[in-house]
Amino acid sequence: MNSINSMDSQSQNTSLQRLHHVEKRIVRVLDLAGGVMDELSNSTGPRMDVLNNHCREFMQLIKDIQVTLREEIKSACDYRPFENCDYSSRISNEICCKKLEYVIEQMDWMKQIIDQYHGVV
Repeated sequence: MNSINSMDSQSQNTSLQRLHHVEKRIVRVLDLAGGVMDELSNSTGPRMDVLNNHCREFMQLIKDIQVTLREEIKSACDYRPFENCDYSSRISNEICCKKLEYVIEQMDWMKQIIDQYHGVV
């Protein structure tokens, strides 16, 4: 089970890293859009080569962002144990799990007492 948690943690870290890169790309896209606006408002007129380069990079980054986000959303949706359930079903399940944990703790405690009693007799 520990290796499963490790794998989940590792995939979560790589997922967070990918989302962090998306964030950086979004910032770059905004910088490019600002650069295009600056060029368009230039008093001498826009430099077409600069506009073309900014627009080309902008579109490539937008495509990269879309692909990465689509993959992240898909991977986040792969495991959906309550896909067709409402909120109350989820809560009921969580409450049942907590009750079972409590019963298991009590049974472990009772077993310890019984083991101690048998050890004394």
